[in-house]
Amino acid sequence: MFKLYSKFKPKGDQPQAIEKLVKNLKTGVPRQVLLGVTGSGKTFTMANVIEKIQKPALIISHNKTLAAQLYQEFKDFFPNNAIHYFVSYYDYYQPEAYIPQTDTYIEKDAKINEELDKMRHAATQDLLTRRDVIVVASVSCIYNIGSPENYQNVSLELRQGQKIKRSDLIARLISLQYQRNDIEFKPGTFRVRGDIIEVRLVTGQGVLKIEMDGDQITSPDCRIFPAHFWVAPQDKIAIAIENIKLELQERLRELKKQKKLLETQRLEQRTNYDIEMLKETGYCHGIENYSSHLEFRKPGQAPYALTEYFPKDSLVFVDESHMTLPQLHAMAVQDRARKDTLIKYGFRLPSAIDNRPLKFSEFEERTPRTIYVSATPGSYEKSNPIVEQLIRPTGLLEPSIEIRPTKNQIKDLICEIKKRREKKQRVLVVTLTKRLAEAVSDYLAQEKINAQWLHSEIKTLERPKIIKDFREGKYDVLVGINLLREGLDLPEVTLVAILDADKEGFLRNETTLIQTMGRAARHKDGHIIMYADKETYSMKSAIKEILRRRKIQQDYNKKYNIAPSQVFTEIKDWPFMCKNKEINYEFGVINDIKILKEEMATAARNLDFERASAVRDLILKIKDAKKVI
Repeated sequence: MFKLYSKFKPKGDQPQAIEKLVKNLKTGVPRQVLLGVTGSGKTFTMANVIEKIQKPALIISHNKTLAAQLYQEFKDFFPNNAIHYFVSYYDYYQPEAYIPQTDTYIEKDAKINEELDKMRHAATQDLLTRRDVIVVASVSCIYNIGSPENYQNVSLELRQGQKIKRSDLIARLISLQYQRNDIEFKPGTFRVRGDIIEVRLVTGQGVLKIEMDGDQITSPDCRIFPAHFWVAPQDKIAIAIENIKLELQERLRELKKQKKLLETQRLEQRTNYDIEMLKETGYCHGIENYSSHLEFRKPGQAPYALTEYFPKDSLVFVDESHMTLPQLHAMAVQDRARKDTLIKYGFRLPSAIDNRPLKFSEFEERTPRTIYVSATPGSYEKSNPIVEQLIRPTGLLEPSIEIRPTKNQIKDLICEIKKRREKKQRVLVVTLTKRLAEAVSDYLAQEKINAQWLHSEIKTLERPKIIKDFREGKYDVLVGINLLREGLDLPEVTLVAILDADKEGFLRNETTLIQTMGRAARHKDGHIIMYADKETYSMKSAIKEILRRRKIQQDYNKKYNIAPSQVFTEIKDWPFMCKNKEINYEFGVINDIKILKEEMATAARNLDFERASAVRDLILKIKDAKKVI
C-alpha cells in the first residue's frame, strides 16, 4: 500500500484538483492535464493522487536534474515504498554513426555510470516483484531495454534444500553475465569462498551469500536477476542466432546485387564476429542491435521499454509536459536517421532499425492513464480535460504586469533596481542574447549595482554558487536568457524585467513569457516590466492568461479572507566543501585530484549529476594545467 507522509495537508486549490484527477481516473479518462501555476504544489498533488489510486506510477521529466529533484521529493513523501530513479546510465555517450561524406565511422563510445546502472536494475526488479513502486525517469525510459519476460525468465531462483552442483551454479551465474572476480568485488560480480558463493547484486543492494552443504543449498530462498538487460535463455539464443544468420545471408545477397563489395565484406565480418560472441558467452558488444531476434519481434514491432515493466493499470505523469512531450515526439525520428545510414553502408543488419525508442503513438498506447503536468501546457495537452490548480497554499498572487517603451529602458531599469535594492529585494533581467546579457551586467556594475550575468557559458559548477550568492544578497541583479525559466526557486525576486519583449520567437513566445514571469510569483510584491514598443500576439496571450489567473486568486483570497504570505526556502550551502576547505576554482586553495574524485563520486551518489560532471571537468582542467607546468 502507498502511504503518504507529510506535515502538510492539501490546501488552496489542491483538494479540488486531487478530487477531479482521481474522479477522471476512476471513470476511465485516458489523458488529462494538471495545469498548476508555479508554487502551487503540483508534486504534492501528484503524490496524493498516487496514494488515493494505489497503483504503480511512472513520472517522466525532461532532464536528469529535475528528475533527481522529483525522486528525492517522492522518497520523502513515501519513505516505506519502493521509489526509484531511472535515467540514461551514461556519463558520456557517443552513439555508433557513419558519415558518408568523409567516409568516417564513429564507433559507439560510452562511459557507464555504475550508480545509475544499479538504480535502473533496482527499478525493473521491483516492478516485477511488487506493486508499491514509483519510478521517476527521464525521457530515456522510452528506449528499448529488452523483454521483461526474458529478464524474469532467465533469473535464477534458488530454494533452501535445492540440489545443484557448485559448478552448475557458477555456470548459471556466468550465463546471467555475473563475472567471477575474487579481487575487485563490485556489483555484477561473484566470488567463491569454499562452500559459500558470494554474489554482489547488480542493484548494489548488498551481498547475497549462497551457502552449500555438498550439492545442497542451505541458505534461504532467493532470486538473482541478470546483470544485463540483454540476456536471453540459452535455447532462445540458439534460435536467434540461426535467424540472424538467415537475415545476414539475405542482406548479403542484396548488397552483392547492388555491387557494394566493401559493404558486403564489412557486414559479413562484423556480424559473424558478433554471432561467435553470442555462441560463446551469450552476449556481445552492441547486442541491443539484435534485440528483435532475441525477443522474436516482427519487423517494425515496438520494442520493450520501461513502460512494458509496469502493470497495465499503472499511472503515468508527464512533468513539465510542454518541454517533455516534444522530446518524446522527436526521439524515434532522430534515431531512425542515424540507423538508416549504418544499414545502408553495411555496418548493421536491417533489423537493427528495431532497436529504437518508442514512437509517440506507441508510447500513448502503452500509457492509457496519463496526467500531463505543466504551468503552460501546449496545444496537444489542451485537447484533453484540464484540471486547474491556480490557488497557492500561501495565497500568493501572479505578479502584476506593465509594458514600458524601450526608449531609455536601461536608465528606467536602473531606477527600478535601486528601489528594490533599498528593500533588500532581488531583480532578474531577461535578455535575448548572451552578449547583451554580459553588456547589461557590465553597464549596471558601472552604475554601482551588484550585477552578474548567467547563461550557458557559465560552467555548470559555478551556476549554483552564483544563484546562492544572488539569494544571499551578494548580487542585486541576475541577467540571463532562458536559464531563468523552469526550475529556479528564487523567493527573494520581486521584479522580472523582460527586455525586447516584442521580439516574437522561441524566447518570446507565450509559453516562454509565462514561464519567465513565473519567477516573480514567489514574492507578495512580484512585478513584471515588459520593455516593448508594440504588443505582440504572444505578449497579449501571456498577459491575458496571467491576469486571468491573478483574478481567480484574488477572488479566492477575498472569499476566504486570506492574506498572501511570503515563501521562505532554505538557502543551501555552496560551493563544494572538502575537509572544511573551499575549493578554489582557479586552483588557489585545493587542486588535489584525489579529493575531487571523492567529491565527484559523492555528487553522483547524491544524484547531483550536473555537479559530478562539472567536477570531472575541473579534474581535467587541473590535469591540463599540470601538464603545462
